[in-house]
Amino acid sequence: MGTAFLSAILLLGATHSPLGWSGEVRDHEAKAAPGPLRLHIVGGLANVHQFQRHEVPFWTERVRSLTGGRVIADIVPFDKAGVPGNDMLRLMSAGAVPFGTALLGVSSSTDPEFGAIDLAGLSPDMPTLRRSADALRPYLQRILNERYGLRLLAVYAYPAQVLFCRDRFKSLKDLAGRRIRTSTPSQSDLFEALGAYPVRTAFSEMLSHMNSGNTSCAVTGAMSGNTVGLHQVTGHLSPLTISWGMSLFAANEAAWQALPPDIQKIISTELRQLEVDVWADADRETQEGIDCNVGARTCANGSPGRMQLVQPTADDVRLRAEVFRHTVLPRWFMRCGEPCEKLWATRMSVSSQ
Repeated sequence: MGTAFLSAILLLGATHSPLGWSGEVRDHEAKAAPGPLRLHIVGGLANVHQFQRHEVPFWTERVRSLTGGRVIADIVPFDKAGVPGNDMLRLMSAGAVPFGTALLGVSSSTDPEFGAIDLAGLSPDMPTLRRSADALRPYLQRILNERYGLRLLAVYAYPAQVLFCRDRFKSLKDLAGRRIRTSTPSQSDLFEALGAYPVRTAFSEMLSHMNSGNTSCAVTGAMSGNTVGLHQVTGHLSPLTISWGMSLFAANEAAWQALPPDIQKIISTELRQLEVDVWADADRETQEGIDCNVGARTCANGSPGRMQLVQPTADDVRLRAEVFRHTVLPRWFMRCGEPCEKLWATRMSVSSQ
């Protein structure tokens, strides 16, 4: 379905249909059209609970119900749609993907500002992450609009990104020399500072890299790792939060403006509730993912594993904070320059305290 889905939305974009409809109807003509509006949505990561339990039913069931059948949407995860993560915002800007989800960590490779919410080591807990997201949201909306012509509709959080390793370790200092799967530039900065070798790897390729021996550890969500079977090929798990994994859902502005006002109101209102639900699940699944990986009785929504839990020491917590201050933050400033220094000083430094 993935390649065919991308081909379809690219074709629709080429015919200037801003909503990805099956017809050529636009703007005011669309409002008078007798048939339903058909929306093609590119969602978040496949094979994780956020997509399966929240995004899919929201678009395929709830939106249709709330609009009385006036809007019919289908959704595919971006990593199964043939859409490279680095190209998502560009494709949305061009109208080829009218409604889509972008991983902020991936997008930060080309737009370093987008990594500000979730720099590795910045947010040790959910309340700190929420403060960071709230502080940055107005800036993110402005940059998306000015740079890409997009309207920000939701900001999602994945569960805490923690460390799975095949071999035994007792502390962060033991990771020196290991090849560790990372997903964002700042995660790579953190582990490089610890003497490890970061290997930037897409989520969909993470397990194959572990199986092949290309990596011996992986940073990912506690429950996400369980869902794809990471607990079956690794034996040691540190619950120390490295980062969280953030994504945004946005619409091409022309596609959004082509929707009737009442449909805009329904979708934007319901997306705010979807965002609340996704964040609540991310918080809950952080602990449940850990419970499942170690085989605790409290595991209800994952596969029980037999991993050994590596409890963080006070030195680990202190070292994470030091690496953030002395490596992660300065390297982010180097990638981004003055805009990020100003952003940190005006919006982020207070929220991180």
